[in-house]
Amino acid sequence: MTGNYPTHLDLPHGALTFPAFLPDATLGVVRAVDSADVEATGITALVMNTFHLMQQPGTSTIQALGGLHAMSGWRGPLLTDSGGFQAYSLIREQPKLGALTDNGIVVQPEGMSRKIQLTPEKCVQLQLSYGADIVMCLDDCTHVDDPPAVQELSVQRTVAWAKRCRVEFDKLLAQKKQLEHPPLLFAVVQGGASPELRTRCAEALLEIGFDGYGYGGWPLDADGNLVTEMLDLTRRLLPAHFPLHGLGVGHPLNIAAAAALGYQTFDSALPTRDARRGRLYTFVGASHLPDGRGAAGQRPLPDGRGSDNAAPHPSPLTPPWFRYVYITDDKYIKDARPVEEGCDCLTCRRYTRGYLRHLYRANEAAFQRLATLHNLRFMARLMEVLRNG
Repeated sequence: MTGNYPTHLDLPHGALTFPAFLPDATLGVVRAVDSADVEATGITALVMNTFHLMQQPGTSTIQALGGLHAMSGWRGPLLTDSGGFQAYSLIREQPKLGALTDNGIVVQPEGMSRKIQLTPEKCVQLQLSYGADIVMCLDDCTHVDDPPAVQELSVQRTVAWAKRCRVEFDKLLAQKKQLEHPPLLFAVVQGGASPELRTRCAEALLEIGFDGYGYGGWPLDADGNLVTEMLDLTRRLLPAHFPLHGLGVGHPLNIAAAAALGYQTFDSALPTRDARRGRLYTFVGASHLPDGRGAAGQRPLPDGRGSDNAAPHPSPLTPPWFRYVYITDDKYIKDARPVEEGCDCLTCRRYTRGYLRHLYRANEAAFQRLATLHNLRFMARLMEVLRNG
């Protein structure tokens, strides 16, 4: 990392070195693999989801099993998402299932006999009781294309809820004994595609004071392109010494673009979901460093002129550096090569493309594990490259 950006965080379950990709372990597990598998790939931290975990297996069960780390066997840092995005997504798709109010989020998922209420206070209480290293404030999530009135209300609620989260977090932490590495509290910057609203939200959250921040709202536009301008603005609105998390940023090209802007951490289910569906990630040639471009079709990143904050990271190598291997294609039936020459993951060291295609076609569970291990190792290698580049 260069400039004034942070290089790591000291957390209760170890140091988190930046940049870092955090796979989604929504229900306490990364699908198709276990915690030992994930550790072996070089992934150093996970994201788990409060909204889903409070339903299954439920808070009392998590606490009875010793918290999320003990329950899942995960020994590294853990960020817990507030659950606001999941509740928002559910309500956006089916408005009859719930509502967002000034007091929080009320939702009754289909099949449940009772309503779930997520207030800012409850959100913090749950995450701390689960043993999270990084607690995320409840926020009012929006889509970048939502109308101005929706974005305005989102910012108002996000700031009000963040203030309540701060008070509850400090109160609960004060009740604990002196901790060498206490958990941290991150707030989320909303504002959609409005620079004015993004600025207002960031300034209000900075006044309250948090340990780090997240880019809030859907990070892609209606065409699937990374919203580079808003990501760039949000980074510049926050002093460079604060870590910034790209919520939902998971495509390798988009992570490279956001890292070039000064983002430290990222989470997404995309790499593991792609793996289970047979879309495997590979570096191209010897140039294993990205050039700072976003997803296909993205324009180059801004050069950062006129900003008082740290400049974007330089990009030392040029494209192409990334491509997919669609392992289900017929052309791989008798292909004796590994998924990627030079990759040191278990999958590439021991198995061929032809064998993986066979496992997929035979609907063997081993395929999902081996494919997931490869994509996770790719993401860990990408973080190493970005870190050292």
